[in-house]
Amino acid sequence: MNCPFQFGRAITDEFFTDRHEESQRLVGNFQNGINTILISPRRWGKTSLVKKVASSVETNELKVIYIDVFPCREPDDFFQLFAETILRHALPKWQQRLQAIGEFLTQIAPRINVSPDPINEFSIGLDLNKDEKSPIEILNLPEQLATRLNCNFVICIDEFQQIGEFKDSLNFQKLLRTVWQHHTRTSYCLFGSQKHLMQHLFTDKSLPFYKFGDVMYLNKIATEEWVNFIVSRFQNTAKKIIPEQAQTICQTVENHSSYVQQLAWLVWSYTTTVVTSEIMENAIADLVAQNSPLFEELTSGLTAPQLRFLKAIIAGEEKLTTQFAIEKYKLNTSANVVAIKKALIKRDIIEVDNNRLIFTDPVLALWLAQK
Repeated sequence: MNCPFQFGRAITDEFFTDRHEESQRLVGNFQNGINTILISPRRWGKTSLVKKVASSVETNELKVIYIDVFPCREPDDFFQLFAETILRHALPKWQQRLQAIGEFLTQIAPRINVSPDPINEFSIGLDLNKDEKSPIEILNLPEQLATRLNCNFVICIDEFQQIGEFKDSLNFQKLLRTVWQHHTRTSYCLFGSQKHLMQHLFTDKSLPFYKFGDVMYLNKIATEEWVNFIVSRFQNTAKKIIPEQAQTICQTVENHSSYVQQLAWLVWSYTTTVVTSEIMENAIADLVAQNSPLFEELTSGLTAPQLRFLKAIIAGEEKLTTQFAIEKYKLNTSANVVAIKKALIKRDIIEVDNNRLIFTDPVLALWLAQK
């Protein structure tokens, strides 16, 4: 029997639920050439949403290209991945790609590998000149190809916050913005898994990508939507879960998209016919245990005051700079509290949501509470 839930990868087809308003807005942006910045915590379904919308709007006149720049550690990595992906997806034949390289990348000495392997049949190495024209040619490549092919492109770049880690990142951002803002046939959808870094790149008035496009904040899927989805998926496989149990799944992981799917899968896998309270307890314990090695590694480098700070958040403390909270959790001084908060946000362990400090990973909070 096929599992009715998926997690750990982009969700498609019947495994995808809700996101109706976000999908409609993203469809409109793609079709009208509007740049989009998609912001949310990790594993809330950004990649799934982008790929779902891409598959629904793509035509001969509108081509959507997805690029994951997580492996990139410097600008040259970015330029090579960008050029190779654009050429691979825009032009079906390697002969066409060679022609495009000769026509549009005149400042670059390419190293081209062509093999009979249909999966890795084309790769390009770029010897970038120190001349500033080389990267500009690469960044203009989709616009040039769109004009040649008489179509429009949407370039979807995942893990875009990675560019903030590049050496001389500010000048790199300025270069991207300077070139991309003049494109009329190419629009960009930029998103990433670290919310605070993405917010910094696109909402800081002093940075180049401020007001680059439509900023979309991805919210959690409503409990009602999840409950209907979970109950129906159980029914489709001749198993029964009542709405209250489905709601418990959502509440346990705070409607975190990936964890809802994972916990629902665990409950489903333990169930023969009907979900029981014992099955629910075992599934939750298993979810925490599966993630325990990751959490051990994540928290091993935290200081004692940082761990006490997290303990205070779990306890529901909201005013951590008060003398009472500082003394109760041994946080030393209010200035130290501020420093701890910044450090934990930077490490993507906590975030600010509606003026409240919350865990970016709700299962981490469960694990720490048990500790």
